[in-house]
Amino acid sequence: MSNDEKKKANHNEEKSDLKGTFVSVMILGVFLVISWIGAFTLFLSR
Repeated sequence: MSNDEKKKANHNEEKSDLKGTFVSVMILGVFLVISWIGAFTLFLSR
């Protein structure tokens, strides 16, 4: 495998890792937003 092919393979792996990281961060963000909305509605209802 030439040096350029190794770089391309490594680049593709980095893209998939970053995609997984992005999905994880978005899931965590949605969870935090839902938690804050729940706490705020609980605050308003009391």
